[in-house]
Amino acid sequence: MRRLSSFSPASGFSSLAVVAFFGATTSLFAQAASEPTIISHEVKDVFERCSKAVVKIEATDQHGNLSGTGFFVDPTGTLYTAYSVGGEAENIQVEFKGKKYPARQLMADLRSGIALLKADLASPALPIGDSAQLEIATPVITIGYPLDLAETPSFGMIAGFDRKCFGGYFPTRHLRVNLPPQRGEGGAPLLNLKGEVVGILLYSFENNSCYALPIEAAEKLRSDYVRFGEPRYGWIGTNVQEASGPVDGSRAVTTEVIRGTPAAEAGLKPGDVVLQIGRTKVHEPEDILEASFFLTAGDAVPITVARGNEKITFQIQADLHPGSQTRLAAPPTLNRAMPLNLQSVPDRTP
Repeated sequence: MRRLSSFSPASGFSSLAVVAFFGATTSLFAQAASEPTIISHEVKDVFERCSKAVVKIEATDQHGNLSGTGFFVDPTGTLYTAYSVGGEAENIQVEFKGKKYPARQLMADLRSGIALLKADLASPALPIGDSAQLEIATPVITIGYPLDLAETPSFGMIAGFDRKCFGGYFPTRHLRVNLPPQRGEGGAPLLNLKGEVVGILLYSFENNSCYALPIEAAEKLRSDYVRFGEPRYGWIGTNVQEASGPVDGSRAVTTEVIRGTPAAEAGLKPGDVVLQIGRTKVHEPEDILEASFFLTAGDAVPITVARGNEKITFQIQADLHPGSQTRLAAPPTLNRAMPLNLQSVPDRTP
């Protein structure tokens, strides 16, 4: 435990100076005491408004009974949760307004770590926010069902925006959050102070911090489900690595264009420096991770490259990602109902 050193006035301080000092300190303490009150009111307001759309989930899997948290995103009972809660579970039930309702799985995606469930009931829905508006130290709130307890708010702040952890890579940028998650809170919504969902809690650590999937990533998959009935990760068929120097601000150079792929058919060539994929500006090869996650098979995506002294934009229709054809092995678990899913090396193959 970190020790706090004591403070005493140094010799030579006049009594007037000491009184002035402690008077100023008292004023600062009084100001600080009022600030938590304001924050407490904001947290309480978000909790009271949003907890109505947050539910406890109970189910069974090969290990026995499990529980987690989910939240409604439309008025017909569609809800998000973590993959480890609803991805491979059976006999799923959601507890809503004191009653338990059966729920079925609509979609489960191990790559992102989420599942989409459906309960046949009229439900409130949480508004969707924008994780791009978050900054370091932005205050956030989560509402979950820890252990066998009632819905519980937790307050914390954004600590980082990470693409890797423990030497492995996430499939897309994740929100690192300093707040104390507990067992049973996997799948809980991460909320801003407006009460909008900006992420979904997936992975927890023992040091009172956790990771959340940005809500835009989940919404991309929900859009895929509405359109196709399943996630549709896109792929264009190039390999990219770091260039020796930047070109127009990008160090991501194409090293291979795989024969017979959409990239080859569109005319991309080795040596092209990738500047932008869709709406994502590329500066480093790791930016390919973010852009690739949001590619949808069957959709045309604009890709801008630098080739010599030219800038060329290709409209490329993404194909289905080869990794979508096989089921990945289950990820290691840091905390039941909050698994950690990492790639050993970054996938720089859009």
